[in-house]
Amino acid sequence: MTKLQPVRGTRDFLGDVARCIQHIQDTTFSTAQKFGFERIDTPIFEYTGVFKRAVGETSDIVGKEMYTFQDRGGEEITLRPEGTAPVVRAVLSNSLTQQLPLKYCYYGPMFRYERPQRGRYRQLHQFGVEFFGVDNPYADVEVLDLAQQILERLGINATLHLNTIGDPQSRDAYRVALIEYFSKYRSELSQDSQLRLDKNPMRILDSKDANDQRIAAEAPKISAYLTASATQFFENVRQGLEAINIKYTLDPTLVRGLDYYTHTAFEFKSNDLGAQDAVLGGGRYDGLVQHMGGPAIPAVGWGMGIDRIALLLENKVFAKPIPIVFIVIGEYFSTALQLAKTFREKGKICEILYKTNPGKAFKEADKLGARFAIIIGEEEVKTHTVKVKDLSLPIDHLQKERTVKMTEILKVLCEELA
Repeated sequence: MTKLQPVRGTRDFLGDVARCIQHIQDTTFSTAQKFGFERIDTPIFEYTGVFKRAVGETSDIVGKEMYTFQDRGGEEITLRPEGTAPVVRAVLSNSLTQQLPLKYCYYGPMFRYERPQRGRYRQLHQFGVEFFGVDNPYADVEVLDLAQQILERLGINATLHLNTIGDPQSRDAYRVALIEYFSKYRSELSQDSQLRLDKNPMRILDSKDANDQRIAAEAPKISAYLTASATQFFENVRQGLEAINIKYTLDPTLVRGLDYYTHTAFEFKSNDLGAQDAVLGGGRYDGLVQHMGGPAIPAVGWGMGIDRIALLLENKVFAKPIPIVFIVIGEYFSTALQLAKTFREKGKICEILYKTNPGKAFKEADKLGARFAIIIGEEEVKTHTVKVKDLSLPIDHLQKERTVKMTEILKVLCEELA
């Protein structure tokens, strides 16, 4: 019989990896909450049109990477490849556009059919934030501050790369300049970039093709086409970052190619990941809500690649926190269950070991990294006591093992674990 394996590009989270992922989730959500972001959970699949309208027909995601299928009712459904479009859809379908501003954060799996490699999976995981209803450049600074604080709390060393793609007027002028420039090299461009040249030339700057990148390196920069208001917006973003001591690197090649993106574009990059160096990216997308059928609502947000963050934390130890174990000698599991329930109700982590051999039970306690073992046997049940063994002390220590009344054990251990 063939051994069952996970689908290519997917993986199981077990042990240290699972605890690392939990640590990342706890850190991201608790930090976002301090900034006033509320959790939102959207379905992992949507009508395909949600992503075609939001991500764009010329994008690699829509053209090559989406998991799309027809359900039994004949509807075309897509597993979500990214998190922003479903959140915008949720805002619109739940009639929330009259309750601005809105600040949402989310976590979950995304699905893209691409070549799996280190840090890149077909089922990937993202944490993201979306801030709707504020066109002030300092809102961009605030979401960048949130990103920086999350990365710092996780112990990730990453550099902020920053650019502006201007307002619609700036982009229109820049589009003309790019078409004029890239048209001279049309025959040398990749097939994808030749298609983008007429529809969305800014997307050529995103190309991963080496020859496209060589040509794009000499392309005009958007800074030469910014309107006065777009220039001022970006200057305010930079001033805000400097006011709160967030360092950044100006990166004129960093763009968001879709028409509804405006002004700020950014990525946090780590030198510890090799070629796949971006761990977090986003920007301002003032036109997206309207593009998806809603009113004109400004918005800014970002997404963080959890799988890449986990790679950066793979050498950290996330110990399983089990400070108390119950070892039962005989058939006194009901007593152990009663005591364990009391401990758990007080917020203590404990585990009942079901090894009938005490020696094997203590070996399991050591494997779990337990601090205390509570031993319950016939004598203990008769005298309404338990034996407590402090597994952190040497064998000959006077306090290694002691007898404590059952009515006092919770208070005694809670004080020692405080």
